[in-house]
Amino acid sequence: MATGEDNGEFYLRYYVGHKGKFGHEFLEFEFRPDGKLRYANNSNYKNDTMIRKEVFLNPAVLRECRRIISDSEIMKEDDNNWPEPDNVGRQELEIVMGNEHISFTTSKIGSLIDVQSSKDPEGLRIFYYLVQS
Repeated sequence: MATGEDNGEFYLRYYVGHKGKFGHEFLEFEFRPDGKLRYANNSNYKNDTMIRKEVFLNPAVLRECRRIISDSEIMKEDDNNWPEPDNVGRQELEIVMGNEHISFTTSKIGSLIDVQSSKDPEGLRIFYYLVQS
């Protein structure tokens, strides 16, 4: 079943991280328009080193990513009333799909209680479930 989201550019980047006693620790992945998936995981716990991986994805995988994004309706949301990043950490989600481009920034979400107590529980819930999947 083809949708309008099947056409045009697709880019997605997700980042979650914090700066603490082990330095800047984060996980980031990026789906690029050329099909490349880039992954980075930086943890200095027990002197670990950064892990970086890159692979090219099959077009069917990219179509499934587009479908998940489209079905979630995250592109209709706005992060103005989401918690600001703080000393606990931050999350970033950037998506380009066709002619739409969104970029969200919020604090790390520990549980659904954090979502429910926010100023925009409905929108933040969509973000929370999308990044948990």
